[in-house]
Amino acid sequence: MSGVIEIEGLRKTFRSLRRGRRVAVDGFDLLVEAGQVHGFLGPNGSGKTTTLRALLGLVGADEGRMTVLGARAPERLPQVAGRVGAIVESPQFFGNFTAYRTLRLLAVAGGVPVSRVDEVLEQVGLGDRGHERVKGYSLGMKQRLAVASALLKRPELLILDEPANGLDPAGIREMRDLVRALAANGVTVLVSSHILAEIQLICDHVTIISRGRRVAAGRVDEVLAGFDRNECLVRADDLARAEELLRAAELTVTAHADHLVVGGVPDPALVNRTLGEQGVWVRELTPVRPDLESVFLELTGAGQHPTVPRQADGTPHDPAAGQLIDLDIRGVDA
Repeated sequence: MSGVIEIEGLRKTFRSLRRGRRVAVDGFDLLVEAGQVHGFLGPNGSGKTTTLRALLGLVGADEGRMTVLGARAPERLPQVAGRVGAIVESPQFFGNFTAYRTLRLLAVAGGVPVSRVDEVLEQVGLGDRGHERVKGYSLGMKQRLAVASALLKRPELLILDEPANGLDPAGIREMRDLVRALAANGVTVLVSSHILAEIQLICDHVTIISRGRRVAAGRVDEVLAGFDRNECLVRADDLARAEELLRAAELTVTAHADHLVVGGVPDPALVNRTLGEQGVWVRELTPVRPDLESVFLELTGAGQHPTVPRQADGTPHDPAAGQLIDLDIRGVDA
């Protein structure tokens, strides 16, 4: 496997009269390998969009090394721009143009066959709305159009910043199916989203950024495993007695109104056996597994320093110390 996107030690600062010097990205690393659907997560202000903009040559980096499809970025982006599709931040279009006209202009500018326009409109679910003016589109329809523009060149690498923004649940599912279909056809996808459950469904790898630094990276299942505390949710016919017995067995117990959360349980059968032998009958015994949302909140919690993530074996992992982007018309591939 090869590194389709490689970022090492990226650093970017901004200066303003009002806010002074602000570090947006501070020694950030990112590796996206061929064939991955890679989730890129971070709270607002974490440096996520700045990283994508630096990678695509839209802002200059202070320090760091970046490559896209093996080409040094941003210096050699023109060599690979025809193989990359990207949208970053909110899409912007000419309101009086139709979607078809918008994509046709982009296709002509990028040397893409015009026949491709109808194909991508169908691909994103706008086949029957392509000849309507964009100013009448909803936010979700504009987002679909942005994705269509990124697909015009049949890219090998697709970078999507909040592709589900403005979509209803049906649209989110369609976007999920589209990303999966693209990945099945060999497209590498880097996708950022605030819909963490969706990222967990469609991504095989994930990188989390907080305060400009990488705080977790790896396969989604391995990142989640690093935060698995072997907890179980327990409901029993005598909850107070169950709590007493489990504490006596030297298990960690957190009592709630109608259930217990028991930690340090390598095998849930231990809870069942401990209570059953004493005549306390278990009504529910459910392993509590971390999801991407809970891990994300723990790593990036407001007002807290990020927790160092753990590897699958439990050992600490040391983390690394409003526009449509079309590379053809932004001067990178002119």
